[in-house]
Amino acid sequence: MSIELNTLDTGGGGTPLVVIHGLFGSADNWRSHIKAWQEGRRVVAVDLRNHGRSPHIQGMAYADMAADVLALLDRLALPRVHLLGHSMGGKVAISLARLAPERVASLIIGDIAPVAYGHDHDSVLAGLRRVAQGRPANRREADSLLAEHVAEKPVRLFLATNLVRGEGEGQELTLRLGLDEIEAGYESVMQEPAGSAPFAGPTLVLRGSASHYVADKHLPALYEVMPEARLVTLEAGHWLHAEKPEAFREAIDTFIADVEANPG
Repeated sequence: MSIELNTLDTGGGGTPLVVIHGLFGSADNWRSHIKAWQEGRRVVAVDLRNHGRSPHIQGMAYADMAADVLALLDRLALPRVHLLGHSMGGKVAISLARLAPERVASLIIGDIAPVAYGHDHDSVLAGLRRVAQGRPANRREADSLLAEHVAEKPVRLFLATNLVRGEGEGQELTLRLGLDEIEAGYESVMQEPAGSAPFAGPTLVLRGSASHYVADKHLPALYEVMPEARLVTLEAGHWLHAEKPEAFREAIDTFIADVEANPG
């Protein structure tokens, strides 16, 4: 069952760029990129299920999350889009491209391969659970609770983007995440994307040189699923869009311009 996803939609003409965030992210994390891109095209950034302002629902299988995004494209009457996904969002994008290739003008993947991964987020899940239980009064308290499990300050700052103030004066901070649903569906998140056929359309894969998510050992599987992929390595880690924003956007802008200048 697909659900109605929350979006940030700039409006505008042309073939839109649809942006899909990663695990524990949201459309809000992409606001600076959206501001730059909206000068030249329509941008639609989504909150996946159990993230941001979208509904919480059981099930984190990639076929289900791809169906959510496909339903959004139908609701917005978008026949074809440039589809950008980072990390988990990249697997959602790959799934949609494999299941409905006619809807994807080009596929852009940020630092993820179409393979199953091990458990990389145990400490993050423990930290978020600690925050949810601790009911912090302010962000300093929330960071202290997160730090009991997550040592890296940049990771804690990213996770803190999910904190919102409850309604009413003096209300504690709460997490804008379906944490129970994400934990229950975590095994699905670690799996390969949905679909069986390769996506043969134009594809750009951006990887971080200091990240392990798209290592050379993953390239055979990557090219099997996305045979037309162009691989670009940025001097960054997994959050390459935050660490190298200008280089990230430039690579994508160049790629889309080439795709639109040479259709079919």
